[in-house]
Amino acid sequence: MGSSKTAGAAPPLPWIVADIGGTNARFAWVVHEGGGIEHALTLPVARHGTLLDAVRTFIAQTRGQLGAEAPPPGAAALAVATAIVGDQVELTNSGWSFSQRALQRELGVARLVVMNDFETLALALPRLAPAQLQRVGEAPGQQAAAGAVRAVIGPGTGLGVAGLAPWPGGGADRDDAAETARWLALPGEGGHATLAAADDFEAALLAAARQHAGHVSAERLLSGIGLPALLQAVAAVRGTKTPERDARAIVAAGTAAPGSAEADTLCRETLEHFCSLLGGFAGNVALILGARGGLYLGGGIVPRLGELFHRSRFRERFEAKGRFETYLKPIPTWLITDTRAALVGAMAALRQLQRIPGP
Repeated sequence: MGSSKTAGAAPPLPWIVADIGGTNARFAWVVHEGGGIEHALTLPVARHGTLLDAVRTFIAQTRGQLGAEAPPPGAAALAVATAIVGDQVELTNSGWSFSQRALQRELGVARLVVMNDFETLALALPRLAPAQLQRVGEAPGQQAAAGAVRAVIGPGTGLGVAGLAPWPGGGADRDDAAETARWLALPGEGGHATLAAADDFEAALLAAARQHAGHVSAERLLSGIGLPALLQAVAAVRGTKTPERDARAIVAAGTAAPGSAEADTLCRETLEHFCSLLGGFAGNVALILGARGGLYLGGGIVPRLGELFHRSRFRERFEAKGRFETYLKPIPTWLITDTRAALVGAMAALRQLQRIPGP
C-alpha cells in the first residue's frame, strides 16, 4: 500500500475513491462518516491524457451533487492496475503515469493512498453483500472457513491477483462486524506467473502462444489483452486461420446463440478454453494462499460470458489438483457482479488507516 501520510487522525470528509484500470477509471465520493460510496462516475481512460485530467473531470461533473456548502476533498484513495514501487506510478496497460507526491499536491488533499487495484478489491471482500455476488458451482459441502484467508483474481484488461488475511485479534472472523474487523490485503503480480497446461491440447495452445511471446504468463491469455492471443493459438492448433478480433468481439461472437449470424464456433471454443484455463489458475492461487475462506472472481470479462461460464469446466478445473482435490472441494467460488466493488475497498483502506495508530 502506498501512502503519502502516516496513519492516525481521520482526514476530513469528503473523500475521493477511484478504481483505475486499463480501460475505465471509476470514481466516487465518500460524503458521510460511516456511509458508503456516492455519486459514482465511470470515465474512459483513452479520453483523458492523464490521471489528473480524469480526476478533475470527475470533480467538475459531480461536485454540484455534494451541495454548495461541501468542502473540498480531504483525502483520496486510488486503486491502480499496476505494482506500486516508490513515488512514480506507471500503469501497466495504459499510458498513464504519475508522481504520488505531485498528485497529492495538485489535488490539495491531506492524505493520498495509492494501492494495487486487486489489493483494494481484496479489502472489499468482507463488505460485499449477497446481492453483489453470484455463486459459481453449487456442489454440496462448499463452505467458507470462518476467519480464513480469501483470494481474488480477475481478468479485465489485465489479470489481477490478491489475497486477504485476518489480523490477529482484529475480529476478522466476524463478517457482521466487517467495518471494524482488521484485514491485511496481500498484493502481488500473480497474473504474470507462468501459465500451466493440464492436458495435451492446452500444452499445444501454450506452445503456439510461445511463438509470439517468450514467456506465456496467465495474463498473456486470460485477460482482455490476452483473449486475441488465445483465439489465434486455438486457430493455430486447429490448423485454420481466423481474422484478428479484439476481446469484446470475441466475447460477442462466442456467446451469441449457435447458428445466429453473429456466432463464431472458433470464438466459442476460445472462450471455453479460457474458462478451463482460468479454473486451473484459480485453483493454483487458492492452493498457494491457502484460501479456505473462498476464491472470488473480479474483472470485467467473466460477467459478460453469462451462462457459458456457468456451464464451463471452470469449477471442475478449479478442483482438479490430484491429491489436493479434497482440499479444494469445500472452498466456495464467487463471481463479483458489482463493478464498483474496488471503490468500496478504497473506502475501506482509508478507514482502516485512520484506525491504525501512527508511529
